[in-house]
Amino acid sequence: MTGAKDLFGGGVAVITGAGAGIGAGLARYAASELGMTVVLADVDAAAVAALRAELEEGGARAVDVVCDVRDPQAVERLAERTVTELGPVRLLVNNAGVEQFGYLWDTPVANWERLVSINVNGVFHGVRAFLPRMLAEPGRSWVWNLSSVGGVTAAPLQAAYIMSKHAVLAITECLHQEVELAGHAGHVHVQAVLPGAVASNIFESAGGVEDGDTAAAEGQRAAMLGIKAQAMDPLEAARIFFDQAAAGEFYLTSQSFVHDAMAARADTLAHRRAPVLPVGEFAVE
Repeated sequence: MTGAKDLFGGGVAVITGAGAGIGAGLARYAASELGMTVVLADVDAAAVAALRAELEEGGARAVDVVCDVRDPQAVERLAERTVTELGPVRLLVNNAGVEQFGYLWDTPVANWERLVSINVNGVFHGVRAFLPRMLAEPGRSWVWNLSSVGGVTAAPLQAAYIMSKHAVLAITECLHQEVELAGHAGHVHVQAVLPGAVASNIFESAGGVEDGDTAAAEGQRAAMLGIKAQAMDPLEAARIFFDQAAAGEFYLTSQSFVHDAMAARADTLAHRRAPVLPVGEFAVE
């Protein structure tokens, strides 16, 4: 059976939002365990510079690039620089994302627009900049778009985030079909990543609300931070994702409860039931 190192080893990986959390975990695993050259893209210059130094100290090859995925021209420059300086991209990971807590009607317009521009538009910009170059190369390549267990569920007080992850999942499913329709399914592979509870700083840095029920927004943040304490290590999640990708799976999931959420969503839709409030711990990455 072909393993992740056979498929990805020695290639170039571009990871947005690589400065922390899942992005950093994927970068560490790709560079240190698979021997990939990793392009670390993030708006946090200090974070990706520190990660690059860490990886290089361990003998891996990495490049840090400051890139705001909200800016299509910046993402285009990232693609052009990567291909020119490092060669064809074997793996593109559209990972950059932010969270938002609070009732939808309390959510500041600026927060909504920022979240959409990063979580949804950022994926589109990544696909539009990199995919034509990947399609033009004869070698096999992969595109991973980061959805979430939130992409197959509904949850109160996180509507903006949940909406964005449903959107990313839909983009990825349609893109998978389009690549096949265009005759490229044999060498360009599109996969959806649906993490469950994986440790990151997304909850600490999440937007809140300035007016309205601020207590509800912060209460949801506290609940998510409580779940983070038992979350999976990003490096372990990365290993699982790469192994599933190598096995040819489309939905890459970190934990079995994501499968349960997918089944529950299918059952809700099949029986046309209204969504109910989640019971017990609800973990979204």
